[in-house]
Amino acid sequence: MSNRLANESSPYLLQHRDNPVDWYPWGEEAIERARREERPIFLSIGYSACHWCHVMEHESFESETIARVLNENFVAIKVDREERPDLDQIYMNAVQMLTGHGGWPMSVFLTPELKPFYGGTYWPPQSSRGMPGFDQILAAVIDAWKNRREQALNAAEQLTAELQNVGVVAGGDASALDVGLIDAAAVQLRKAFDHTYGGFGQAPKFPHPMDLQLLIRAWHRTGQQGPLDMVRLSLDRMAAGGIYDHLGGGFARYSVDARWLVPHFEKMLYDNALLVGAYLDAYLVTGDANYARVLRETLNYVIRDMTNPGGGFYSTEDADSEGHEGLFYVWTPDEIEAVLGDERGATFGRVYDVSDVGNFEGRNILNFPKTLEQCASILRREPRDLAAELAESRAKLFAVREKRVRPGKDDKVIVAWNGLMIDAMARAGAALDEPEYVITADEVASFIMSRMRRDDGRLLHSWRNGHAKLDAYLDDYAALANSLVSLYEANFKERWIDDAVQLMDIVLDKFADPGGGAFFYTALDHEQLIARNKELTDSSIPSGNSLAANALLRLGRLIGRSDYLNAAEQILAAGVPLMQQAPTAGGQMLLALDLYLGPASELVLVGDMSRDDTKQAIVAVHRRHLPRSVFAVRDTRSADPTGSQSGHLNEIFEGKETPDGQPVLYVCENFACGAPMTGLAQIEEKLEQLAREKTPQAR
Repeated sequence: MSNRLANESSPYLLQHRDNPVDWYPWGEEAIERARREERPIFLSIGYSACHWCHVMEHESFESETIARVLNENFVAIKVDREERPDLDQIYMNAVQMLTGHGGWPMSVFLTPELKPFYGGTYWPPQSSRGMPGFDQILAAVIDAWKNRREQALNAAEQLTAELQNVGVVAGGDASALDVGLIDAAAVQLRKAFDHTYGGFGQAPKFPHPMDLQLLIRAWHRTGQQGPLDMVRLSLDRMAAGGIYDHLGGGFARYSVDARWLVPHFEKMLYDNALLVGAYLDAYLVTGDANYARVLRETLNYVIRDMTNPGGGFYSTEDADSEGHEGLFYVWTPDEIEAVLGDERGATFGRVYDVSDVGNFEGRNILNFPKTLEQCASILRREPRDLAAELAESRAKLFAVREKRVRPGKDDKVIVAWNGLMIDAMARAGAALDEPEYVITADEVASFIMSRMRRDDGRLLHSWRNGHAKLDAYLDDYAALANSLVSLYEANFKERWIDDAVQLMDIVLDKFADPGGGAFFYTALDHEQLIARNKELTDSSIPSGNSLAANALLRLGRLIGRSDYLNAAEQILAAGVPLMQQAPTAGGQMLLALDLYLGPASELVLVGDMSRDDTKQAIVAVHRRHLPRSVFAVRDTRSADPTGSQSGHLNEIFEGKETPDGQPVLYVCENFACGAPMTGLAQIEEKLEQLAREKTPQAR
């Protein structure tokens, strides 16, 4: 018999609907029961692609014995962290305060007033591997609640007071916002850098795409080669490692080893969006064709496997299939030779590190440990011929792999993660001249703005099976607004600027602290929880405040809104302690700081968009790395093919004229413009100058 989770839409919650545990979703029914019966709450938070969440479900939540203990002594609540990041933030802070570490599944015991008094992450059903058993934990908590309740309540009060202090982020000193913060961050990243395999730290190793982008900005400011070398080594080794899907495209969550070989096989939308951004910046700087290949393969994967036909990008693909982690992705030599034949199978195996012994539980994760040229030399082949053969082999193996049992997919649509991918897809589509990517980004943005909003224009956080729900959070608004600016810069539909302004006006109205400084993560009319956080630190995705600062700076410079620029400055000032003390936890904040410090250009192009030279001028902008620029384009023809013009953009186009429809580029700073560049030749010359110009080290 199913429990109450059977009525939920979250794939993660639905995975637990047949557990013998009497699960409740988060809501008034569960909370009221806990208060009425004076029971403690067992709160379990996880997500659908989480391997250890599956393990704890199988070991403990499917156990009749453990379920009986939970049902008789607790009100058990199951939460999808992707649906309720507000709850996840609060109670993860609690677990970290209690234990010194965090992770998922997260297991927290609360008073009926929702105040935490004990918690942890994964526990085995009985003690093993040096960990206490879940059965022991439950017995200890039951004993404490029955026999030492006053002590538990006092501990909960103290911990809740500490949690509430986390949300108190004082306003900072804007005079401290200088390039020294970026320089110091680059030094810290260099200290943590793995000069053998790239990336930062040792195992487990995460990609850190925002930090890689920051190093590109540091290189752009100083001209010093070191930061760019770190980026290139990291991107090269990731693209060659097992963390990258060499057959289907896209990146896994992280590598369990230091050399990017064995991934934690789950694929997350946000990781791929952020990595596309890093590879794109590196491609624009270096022109490396391998980066363009990785970009296309990753975005093709998202369109093929992670896009709802009706609109919206899906959230995650699981690590497990058929009950085994990574089984969908790994191969034996016999399986490969059965598809490719003996000769081509042997060649493919030598290039992609396939052996009889295997590199993962007796099977093989495909990876590319040598360069193509090295492989060609060893095999005495021409590199071009070998590359063509390998491409054919990958296509054949991919077709066979598609017939396997796929990992589970979490097909809910989350606004913030979609915003990150819309941004990545729009920018990459423009830079690579791949219209399909821009069109897909446009369609997904249209879906969100039409299907994931309330009647009053407020966003809803999550959508699945035709139903949107849950009031959106700061990162939803900020990520989407930022992506709409990128989408406008890719296809010049001015409606996207109107929509972005509407979103950020809601942020100023509903998320601002009356005392100034950073924004709250939840709106002022959000469900009242035990704490209201201000999120400055990046987690698996950029913090809501750093995304907001970035969106406000870009929009403020496009439409001339000083209140946007002032709000961004307040966020950055509040982030000064983070950028000083833990710069590796504030990559996106430092990227916003780089944009704030400038010098930042407003590139304004007018011309007849039906002319080839105007089209080529637009391509010339898109194909250059101009990280501190915003780009505005308006067609001078009377009929506007991109839709109605936005009044918000009128000021930036005021007085901008073009002779006979020729493309004219104005390079402005704070709406003060230099002499116009007329014609394609002048425009390309100016753009080349801007791309090569190193920015001064003082503001």
